Amino acid sequence: MLDLFMRALPLLQKAVLVTLGLGFSAFILGSITGMLITLARISGIAPLRWFAFAYVSVFRGTPLLIQMMVVYFGLPNLGLVIDPVPAALIALTLFSAAYLSENFRSGITAVDKGQWEAAWSMGMGYRKTLLRIILPQAFRIAIPPLGSRLIALMKDTSLASAITVVELTRVADQIGASTFQYMNMFLIVGAIYWIINQLLTLGQAWLETTLARRYQ
Repeated sequence: MLDLFMRALPLLQKAVLVTLGLGFSAFILGSITGMLITLARISGIAPLRWFAFAYVSVFRGTPLLIQMMVVYFGLPNLGLVIDPVPAALIALTLFSAAYLSENFRSGITAVDKGQWEAAWSMGMGYRKTLLRIILPQAFRIAIPPLGSRLIALMKDTSLASAITVVELTRVADQIGASTFQYMNMFLIVGAIYWIINQLLTLGQAWLETTLARRYQ
């Protein structure tokens, strides 16, 4: 297995960068989009609430693989051709935004209503209350599910291999096909995914501990 790993190492190095790039980029873009969906969901404007609810319903209720296929294979029928990596990033972002919006919403609703009332009694408006009082507390509450979503997103990048993105799973399939050592190659790639996600788990634990100390 070591010989196989050394043979695949050049491709694996590039594939790890693609996997990490897709995962982190989709998480950042998905967080921004998800926060906008959350704000729409809790707004007093009914059409925005309906749109946010429909968005979450569609993207949580359909498989990510189908969404990738629609973006990569379906949009060209409408005259919009997107390269594999951008197509995967778009699908991952839209998919993760639906889940992240619910993580943010749960964090916001978990903040005691008295925090809103106290801020308003001091003359703070909705926007200032949200940015200075509510969101910092909501973010701390939402760290565990946000960390879990990032870890899940890193694993979801493996589906990008279905639209020819050369990430870890695609490399495993290519090397496995050329060497007929599918089992060993997928075990190697599985171990790489595990290492990545263990590092993310440690980072999440450190962030939780750091923020907990500040609020003690």
